[in-house]
Amino acid sequence: MKYLRLFIPVLTLLAAFAATSGLSYATKEFSKKEKKPCTTCHPKGKLKELNEVGKYYKEKKSLEGAPKS
Repeated sequence: MKYLRLFIPVLTLLAAFAATSGLSYATKEFSKKEKKPCTTCHPKGKLKELNEVGKYYKEKKSLEGAPKS
């Protein structure tokens, strides 16, 4: 019983963390908004990673003044 009192809050905390934390994923809405393909911000074949343009867009929320890809 003692372990159960510890296990339930830990499990709840882990579930909440898993549900709210995650990588930020690009969406089709970003692509439509900017009228650019996904590979503008992501290396080809590695859509979970960002290139320099993607890092700039993540920070500034705009491609104005972004480095050339």
